[in-house]
This record gives sequence, C-alpha cells and structure tokens, in this order.
Amino acid sequence: MSKQITTLLFDLDGTLIDTNELIIASYLHTLEKFYPGRFKREDVLPFMGPTLHEAFSSIDHDQVEEMIAEYRSFNLARHDELVTEFPGVWETMKVLKDKGFKLGVVTTKRYDVAMKGLRLTKLDGFFDTVIALDHVKKVKPDPEPIFTALERLEASSAEAIMVGDNFHDILGGKNAGTLTAGVAWSIKGRDYIDSFQPDYILEQMADLLAILGVV
Repeated sequence: MSKQITTLLFDLDGTLIDTNELIIASYLHTLEKFYPGRFKREDVLPFMGPTLHEAFSSIDHDQVEEMIAEYRSFNLARHDELVTEFPGVWETMKVLKDKGFKLGVVTTKRYDVAMKGLRLTKLDGFFDTVIALDHVKKVKPDPEPIFTALERLEASSAEAIMVGDNFHDILGGKNAGTLTAGVAWSIKGRDYIDSFQPDYILEQMADLLAILGVV
C-alpha cells in the first residue's frame, strides 16, 4: 500500500488545527444573541462539521444569513486567541513534504478563513492546494471537493488518502474512491469516527508515517 499512495488530503478544523473551542464559542455566542438561554455546549456539538448554512438552517430558515454574519464576525475576532495546531501535526507534515508526498486541504470553510488558520499555525507552506467552500458547488460528503483537490494535484483517487475527524470526511473519501483515515482526537470521540469504518484510525498524526512506510 505504501508504494502506491502519493497524495494526502486533510480536513482542516478538528483534524490539522484545533478550532474546536473557537467554533463552539462562536456558535454559543451567536445562538445566545438570537435565542437567549436556549442553547448549551452539548447542543452545538452536532454543528461541528456541517457548513454554517446547514447548521443554522436546521434552527431557523428565516435568519440564516444574519446568524452566519454574526458567527463570522465573532469567529474572526477571536480566531488567533483560540486556535492552535494539534500535537505532532507540524512535524508530521514536514516529514511528508520532505518525502515528496502531495499534500492538500479540503475544508468546508471559506478560503480566507482557512488560510488564516493555516498561517497562524505555520502549516500553510506544506500544502500544494487548499480547496475551500468558495471553490465548489457541493461540499463533503459529496466527492466534488476531493475530486477538485486531486485534479489540482494531478493525482488519482487510487493513490490518495482522505484524513478527517467527521463523517463528512470519511464518507466524502469513500464517495471519491480514496482510502480514508479517521482521527481519534475528533471532538465527537474515537468511537464516533470509527463507526463510519475508515480504513485507518490515527491515534496521533504521526501514525500516518507508519501507514505510509516512511518511518
């Protein structure tokens, strides 16, 4: 297997960078403004992964754009204070880059915000392409963003692994025909990500090196 894999695609939030507290705080701030006293921390965990439009549409179709605007304003204001990379991510990306693997990010975030997180954590130099919400008509688990990344990287599904912390990532990878790896540090828990039957579960990002045979 290690001989044929040339390309690794990564989700961003909850996989490469720890935006969990930022996202939760942004949702709670926004929902408290629109629905005081109604939502608690555990209520917003299901919103981790879907697009903002999907999440807010499930609450109130009429105020989706207003809630998205409030969320983004708070999120950007608190971004650098609350975002960090997960342990071992930078070091693993450096090894993969040095070994000649093609690396890409596939996220449901807007491109400008995704790049803000990658630059803050000094990961931006490792990735040959970043496919964001702005670049596609459909988001994961639809295969379009993964196909778009593979096309830009001049790689086929058969030589790629999609790595992520949410069902969108695993099902998106399966729909695109790539191998898949779920990360055990998903905020929803190891059992949650394992339930979607990824080909691999990573206990830490460096586990990829053993899977690829580059240790």
